[in-house]
Amino acid sequence: MRDNEKDFDGIHKAIVRELRQHIEPEYRKGAQKYIKEGIVLLGVRLNVVRRISAVYFRKIKASGRGVIFSICADLLMSEYAEEKTVAFDWAYRLRKQYKPEDFKIFESWLKAYVSNWGLCDDLCRHAFGAFVDQFPQFLRDVTKWTESENRWLRRGAAVIMIYSLRKGKHLDVAIRIADALMLDDDYLVQNGYGWMLKDASILFPEKVFGYVMRNKKKMPRRALRYAIERFTTQQRREAMA
Repeated sequence: MRDNEKDFDGIHKAIVRELRQHIEPEYRKGAQKYIKEGIVLLGVRLNVVRRISAVYFRKIKASGRGVIFSICADLLMSEYAEEKTVAFDWAYRLRKQYKPEDFKIFESWLKAYVSNWGLCDDLCRHAFGAFVDQFPQFLRDVTKWTESENRWLRRGAAVIMIYSLRKGKHLDVAIRIADALMLDDDYLVQNGYGWMLKDASILFPEKVFGYVMRNKKKMPRRALRYAIERFTTQQRREAMA
C-alpha cells in the first residue's frame, strides 16, 4: 500500500472512530423506527455526522476529486448509514467540479448503496440533484428510471427534480415523471412524487394546482395529500373534494 493510500485509509478509520464517540442508543432506536426499513445505524445524530464530515473534508479537499470519490466509494461499502451520509456529503461539496461522466458514478451509488428512503433522498436532493441541474442532458436518463423495478430509482426520479424545481427549472420534466409514476403502487414512490409536486408548487403554484385538479381522481390519496400541502385552504378543499 502506497503512503497516500495509507493516509486516506487512516482518514476513513478516523471518521469511524469519531462517529463511534457520538453514538446515542436511544436516538438510534428512534431513527430506525422512523426510517422503518433497510437501514443500519450507529446512532449518531445527523447534524453531528455532517459536522464530522465537514471537518474531515477540509483535511482532504486538496487531494482532488478522483481521490475523494475513491474514499467515498470505501465509505459507501460500510453497512452503516452514517458513513454513507459522509460520502454523499463529500460528493455534494464537490459540485463545482462535476463532470458529465459522474452520472454513471452517482447512478451506480443509487443502485448499489441505497437501501432506504433516507439515503435515497440524501443523495438525490443534494449531490445528484445538483449534478442533473448542471447537466440537464441526463434528464432523459432520469426519466427512464420511472420504468425500473428498483423502487429507489423510481423514487429518485422524482426527488432528484426538487433541486432544479426550487430554482424554477424543468417543471415540464417533473410533470412527465409524475405522469409516469401516477399509478405506482409503492407508497414510498407515491410520497416521492407527491413531495416533488409540493415543492414545484412553490414557484409554479397555478400550473401545479391545474395539474393536480386534472389528475386528482386517479392520483393515490397519499400522493395527493403531499402534493397539496402548500396550496391555499380553498385549493386544498377543491383538490380533496
